[in-house]
Amino acid sequence: MVLRKIIKIDEDLCTGCGECIPNCPEGALQIIDEKARIVSDLFCDGLGACMGHCPEGAITIEEREAEKYDERAVMENVIKQGKNVIKAHLEHLRDHDQNQYLHEAIDLLKEKNLEIPIEEPGSSTYEAPATLPCGCPGSTVKDLRAEHEAKQESQGSAECSGGAGYGSSNRNVSELRQWPVQFMLVPTNAPFLKNADILITGDCVPIACPNYHDDLLKGKILLSGCPKFDNIDYYKEKLVQMLKDHDIRSVTVAIMEVPCCVGLYKLVVDAIEESNVDVPLKKYIIDIKGEILEDST
Repeated sequence: MVLRKIIKIDEDLCTGCGECIPNCPEGALQIIDEKARIVSDLFCDGLGACMGHCPEGAITIEEREAEKYDERAVMENVIKQGKNVIKAHLEHLRDHDQNQYLHEAIDLLKEKNLEIPIEEPGSSTYEAPATLPCGCPGSTVKDLRAEHEAKQESQGSAECSGGAGYGSSNRNVSELRQWPVQFMLVPTNAPFLKNADILITGDCVPIACPNYHDDLLKGKILLSGCPKFDNIDYYKEKLVQMLKDHDIRSVTVAIMEVPCCVGLYKLVVDAIEESNVDVPLKKYIIDIKGEILEDST
């Protein structure tokens, strides 16, 4: 059991003005039937960014003890709010690439003989979205590889002076080749995953590593996350799907030397084993002073 902070909306006070919507970066809120609604607890971080923008004081934060996220339990509450909320919740799961939870939600609707208000994944006409359009513009999928190559060509082999680091180039060209980069936000069907060399990195690694782009990121697609604060079981499920679907060429894991970062490497090892895909795996450990320590793998 863990304590989770989730916002709570007083429907009697809510006027449906929508002032809270732009201030929910996770896209957890929508105006449905003239009221602000949480379309999925899964995407509410409980930070309350929306609270200060509610003129009626209808939003508060509640802390409750909860078990591991249970989609069926969430759906029981969603169903009570009507067809429009059901549809919004299913679309939210679909657009955030939460395929396992989406299937669980649809299965529950079928068990209750309720209408499924979206097209089911796996149907002959279903096309999975490659973007996350549900109010999360910062999560829109962008393939930057062509732009990156154009910048490289225009700059040639020129190196920019200054800057700390142990790499040799210190160029002023970013090695980032896609967006988004957060493990939670990258869809499993993103086009830049095909035949990619993937770098899976702890969130603290780019901060500690002074020449991160040249020494680690160069030539790779990035998946960044924190095993201490994020759901690593969900990360593993996503990675298994990516490995099965995209002929991944190699996986590199870069983690900090601190104990909490070890879980990131373990989930990658488990995902490769579960996917039954033969893919080269390399690990780097970064100490808190920024030095790269390479493990033989």
